[in-house]
Amino acid sequence: MTMLAWLKRMIAGQRGIGLAETLVAVAILGTCVVAFVVALSTGSLAVGEHSRETTAQSLAQSQIEHTKNYAFRSNGVYPTITAPVGYTITVGASSVAGADTNMQKITVTVLLNGSSLFQVSDYKVNR
Repeated sequence: MTMLAWLKRMIAGQRGIGLAETLVAVAILGTCVVAFVVALSTGSLAVGEHSRETTAQSLAQSQIEHTKNYAFRSNGVYPTITAPVGYTITVGASSVAGADTNMQKITVTVLLNGSSLFQVSDYKVNR
């Protein structure tokens, strides 16, 4: 028996794919697609959150450096750098307990749409 004859004999006994097999294949494919879309959505949300946190950290560090390079003010009011749309930067300066009046604790808070996102503190000395 040749190979071609054997193949024809094997195929002749098959009648095609049934409804049950088709539904199982579609269900498996649908599950895979849903899992893939959920994974993409989760990844997109994580990238967005990381981007917001990185921007806030960069703004806070830039503001700290700007404030430390600015002339010492005894009233503790310092100007802020320009922030991107949606972000707000607040600078607070307070005297340090147990130190003279030539030292301030500078606290920078970065807010995104009104909610606090990142905060950093450092010291400024009148030299």
